[in-house]
Amino acid sequence: MTSPAPHVKSDVPFYICLGLLGGLYVALVAALIVADIAHTSTEDIQRGFASREIRASVWLSLLSCSAAAILSVWVAVPLGYLLSRTRFPGRVAIDLLLDVPIILPPLVVGLSLLILFQTAPGCWVQQHAFPVTYAVAGVVLAQFTVSAAFAIRTMRVTFDQIDPRTEDIARTLGCSRGQAFWRVTLPEARRGVLTAFTLAWARALGEFGPIIIFCGATRMRTEVLSTSVFLELSIGNLESALAVSLLMIAVAVVVLVVTRAFGLRGTGLI
Repeated sequence: MTSPAPHVKSDVPFYICLGLLGGLYVALVAALIVADIAHTSTEDIQRGFASREIRASVWLSLLSCSAAAILSVWVAVPLGYLLSRTRFPGRVAIDLLLDVPIILPPLVVGLSLLILFQTAPGCWVQQHAFPVTYAVAGVVLAQFTVSAAFAIRTMRVTFDQIDPRTEDIARTLGCSRGQAFWRVTLPEARRGVLTAFTLAWARALGEFGPIIIFCGATRMRTEVLSTSVFLELSIGNLESALAVSLLMIAVAVVVLVVTRAFGLRGTGLI
């Protein structure tokens, strides 16, 4: 005689509990976006972007974020590859050091940059090369300092997901290590490169603390979108601040869509 099958309890209460807890945060994020949209109108947005200062901040943001993202990928590819493929003295220390810009408060990053360019090497650059502090170059540097750390992490994960045996096969066929990297590994990592560029660009767009400390928020000179929100709020122009905020939200959504559709697949990040 067979024993009766044990009673299987329903998983529905468990999933309802998880959904309620997680749904609170999802609802908060959605409410923030809806509140911004509901508090402004098309006329307010048009009026905000009719401002010469805000249009200048849009163009400077596009320029500086693109420059910071390109520089980030430029250093992220070699550093990500070295951390993923090689073992060398000081590797752990370098790995930890690269996380410093991520965990440091943004204002501390800006203050550290400001102090750096008051030292002898920094002053030499200021006086004999090109101005950095309170200049466009400083905006790019402030954005790059933080965004590069995210790009490096992305590229390391990317290279970790690529089987090193493909490089070994290329080397047995006569390629040097460098040729195997350029002809085999880097083409395989193209989605990761796109992801690193996109995340670095998005991070640079939202950077505020280092820029406000290191470069200020001079209109028509060092003003970018994040500082435009601050400046418009400081003079009580809530409509223009919301218009800029909605533009940044729209850009963030586009970045997420592009990243998930083209960049993150195959990199191990999703």
